[in-house]
Amino acid sequence: MVLERNLMKGNEALAEAAIRAGCRGFFGYPITPQTELSAYMAKKMAKAGGVFLQAESEIAAINMVLGAAASGVRAMTSSSSPGVSLKAEGISYMAGSDLPCVIINVQRGGPGLGGIQPSQADYWQATRAMGHGDFHILVYAPCSVQEMVDMVSKAFDTADKYRMPAMILADGLLGQMMEPVTFPEIKAKQPEKPWAANGHGGKRNHNIINSLYLKPEVLQKSVLERFERYEKVKMEESDAESYLADDAEIVVVAYGATARVAKSAVNSARAAGIKAGLLRPKTLWPFPEKQLKEACKNAKAVLCVEMSMGQMVDDVKLALSCSKPVHFFGRTGGVVPKPSEILEEIKKIGGAR
Repeated sequence: MVLERNLMKGNEALAEAAIRAGCRGFFGYPITPQTELSAYMAKKMAKAGGVFLQAESEIAAINMVLGAAASGVRAMTSSSSPGVSLKAEGISYMAGSDLPCVIINVQRGGPGLGGIQPSQADYWQATRAMGHGDFHILVYAPCSVQEMVDMVSKAFDTADKYRMPAMILADGLLGQMMEPVTFPEIKAKQPEKPWAANGHGGKRNHNIINSLYLKPEVLQKSVLERFERYEKVKMEESDAESYLADDAEIVVVAYGATARVAKSAVNSARAAGIKAGLLRPKTLWPFPEKQLKEACKNAKAVLCVEMSMGQMVDDVKLALSCSKPVHFFGRTGGVVPKPSEILEEIKKIGGAR
């Protein structure tokens, strides 16, 4: 069967993909540059048999997601950088309650209110500090509108599989651009959730969704069990794309929209006789350590390119055990790096060896 291709804006494609993936509860609050996602959900969710609700705040929205997820519903929220910060406490509660959900962050420049242009400065927040306590969330980093569509379904499935929140870490560039996309078939059946608090009719014990533990030994046991699950996630769910890296002497590491720019720079470097390659993380947590090591096996140097002041650099260094020099080039505040700028950095590194 030939699937129809549609020309869609990234934010709207995210929303349509979520509906097709079985999302039946969307709770959000408008903020640029992701507002089109909420607007699309407002038009479409009721027709799909779901619920759309614009909450009174980001804090209210994430707690509504918690309630819906606890009942077994596939639930989602979306926001942009400062709005996600307000959701952090609720995300921690969901992680502590072992609840799956999907959070969309269409990043903008910061800190504070910053600006509405694209950024990747929420990397640390997503991968290191998405709320208080010991926990992780799944973090996906798409680089095209089609990949955003594909990753939404993946995020819902993986969140359900491991009972943990998942985030699509996009940015204002991806959210606002238009590209042709192909959508998957609508999922007619959702996975069974025997743990959900959705009524039991006397056929099973009461399910209690909770993140409060008054005895420290019991809380410790819960956290340790969760981290055992995280080790399985690391082994099975890390993902990355390798491009021209087999013989690369300089490997560029970039994710999301920045990786598209970096790929152009790598092609230009190859045309100039420089053996450059690209490793594009598709999951930021778990970070694709094995894939990075393989891509850098012949590399003499690594260049990390980001729309931030260098938040992924430490993960690259740790993955390589600091065995190779890792350089950084970045733009921040909403400025998008140019292929020519990245090419110049590649040439500098090549000349410095």
